[in-house]
Amino acid sequence: MDGEELTEQETQLYDRQIRVWGADAQRRLSKAHVLVCGIKGAVAEFCKNIVLAGIGSLTLVDNRLVTEEALSANFLLPPDEGVFAGKTVAELCCDSLKDFNPMVRVSVDRGELSSFDEEFLKTFDVIVVSCCSLAEKKSVNEKCRNLPKRISFYTVDCRDSCGEIFVDLQHYTYAKKKLEDTVECQLSYPSFEEAISVPWKTHPRRVSKLFYALRVIEKFEEAEGRNPGETTISDLPGVLKLKKELCESQSLNEAHIPNALLERLVTNSKEFPPVCAIIGGILGQEVIKAISGKGDPLKNFFYFDAVDGKGVIEDISSKP
Repeated sequence: MDGEELTEQETQLYDRQIRVWGADAQRRLSKAHVLVCGIKGAVAEFCKNIVLAGIGSLTLVDNRLVTEEALSANFLLPPDEGVFAGKTVAELCCDSLKDFNPMVRVSVDRGELSSFDEEFLKTFDVIVVSCCSLAEKKSVNEKCRNLPKRISFYTVDCRDSCGEIFVDLQHYTYAKKKLEDTVECQLSYPSFEEAISVPWKTHPRRVSKLFYALRVIEKFEEAEGRNPGETTISDLPGVLKLKKELCESQSLNEAHIPNALLERLVTNSKEFPPVCAIIGGILGQEVIKAISGKGDPLKNFFYFDAVDGKGVIEDISSKP
């Protein structure tokens, strides 16, 4: 992302944040191209944050029509039916985001996530996916890794008062302040498929219960051919049965995945707006760090549960 310097207009508009992270970081942001697929509450918060930060461009993909559930958590959607009639979620969010920062190019792509090829994906520096199946997460992440260019890949999922972020920066180099000096650091990330395939019995002793619970629900939705979040209380017996099978095959004590947690996630799949703000804020912060190359990035899962108010980072990798 080397290239032009910031314009005078950009320097004036982003003066305060330039004082925080420097002109070079702001220049990198202004040249970065971000693709977002699936726009619910947490992703809407993320989009608002990076548009205000001054990224170069943001491309939105979400061909769903507006529903009552979408309105409950996505503040970018206008509540007036006369405004959103006939428009997709992505088109409505695009209109709102342009008002936040006219200097950022915000556009919509009407394609489907599963149809995007490597030729299309290589035009972006950051890709964020949400509201998609387990297979789609794996597929898009793998396509990103097949490219000669390094693309920062993220998944985000919010259900009830819980949230998950996954990060894959591949082989990543960044600058870190150490006393008075700036040192260069390197991290290697596993892909999404590699991370969730690490045998559970090899995990550190205390891994977030949300990691396991979300893997069970992902597997259940995949087996039943459901879209993400399409579960109800009537699915709980099937989810609990699958949990038992997975725990047996993975040699994991069933107590690591409380039935009460699974019941919450299955019954209340809608997002909780205050949690969306937290997850969207963390995700925005991580993307800005990845683009600017400054600060310790998250590796490689982040979890938040409003019930205990704790945010937890889990490094789940086959390598020590």
